Amino acid sequence: MTYLIAAAGTGGHVFPGLSVAEALVDLGMPRSEVRFVGGSRLESEVYPAEGFPFLQVELRGLQRSLAAKNLGIPRIVIRARDRIRGEIDAAGIRCVLGLGGYVTIPAGWAARKAGVPFFNAEQNAEAGLANKVAARWARRTFTSFPETRGLPGGEWVGNPVRSPFWAFDRDALGRAARHHFDLPDGVPVLGVFGGSLGAGVLNQAVEAIAENGLGGEMAIVHVTGTAHIEALESKKPHHSVTWTRRGFEERMDLFYAAADLVLARAGGAVAELTATATPSILVPGSFGSARHQAENASYLARSGAGVIMQESDLPGLPELVGSLLHDESRLSEMQRSAAAISRPDAAHSIAKAMMSVT
Repeated sequence: MTYLIAAAGTGGHVFPGLSVAEALVDLGMPRSEVRFVGGSRLESEVYPAEGFPFLQVELRGLQRSLAAKNLGIPRIVIRARDRIRGEIDAAGIRCVLGLGGYVTIPAGWAARKAGVPFFNAEQNAEAGLANKVAARWARRTFTSFPETRGLPGGEWVGNPVRSPFWAFDRDALGRAARHHFDLPDGVPVLGVFGGSLGAGVLNQAVEAIAENGLGGEMAIVHVTGTAHIEALESKKPHHSVTWTRRGFEERMDLFYAAADLVLARAGGAVAELTATATPSILVPGSFGSARHQAENASYLARSGAGVIMQESDLPGLPELVGSLLHDESRLSEMQRSAAAISRPDAAHSIAKAMMSVT
């Protein structure tokens, strides 16, 4: 039996899709029987590099303003649908999974026309337009939060995370993590992660902390994004700060194991933060359809696992980081709250549902 996963665009769609594929392989499916479809962005590099067959189709997003480019979208969607339908027939696809984003609509539509089961999965607390549309074709819809706006019939399984987070053990990884980032023992660590492409506004806010310190010894493990690393490498930290900068980090399990507190956007990182029970300061981005990141951050804040800081309030970041990083009792409470809402088995739950199709 062969499976097709439609996931494209940003890491928030691509890596949950990859996680489900890893779970299918973990459950005994040959890698060659787990296929992906997407566009020309991150997915076109990630899936082939991981050894999965990949079908590239033309994709284009809907412009939020009245733009002439929107007039060509129906034609592009129909052409993508037909190519995906051809793949379903040629490869004997028995089940299709959509992870949201532009590719989900032609994938779901193709599955419907081919008469094969279609599932979809939403990563955010507010469903995106594609998943709202595609849900009408889905046999089952999976959500990352207990209540997901726009998908009233969704089943809460959590957001799929990569295999290193399925059975994350902070204590077991602690020594290796400090060695990996060359961190001194006994010093509190702030982790900073802006997403797969980095986040300039977060980098600027952290630069102020690194250069001025917080009044005591601390370390910063800073995943800057490859576009930003060169500009930050020349900056000199305060004598009380150990500042480790990486453009990209392959071992994100070690990143979370090293961090006592993480500053991040509220996209795909939310699932990793809960899977690793890591306290967080979340700075939701205002980009994307709806206010997905704001909804994601609000859920963690209500659960006690994170604190929200708006971009306009980032000048106050040093004070907030200082108050949390040295408060072991508060950090422990946030860890317990994050663990309580964690669903690290999400990828296997979705994979098992796909494998149950006969």
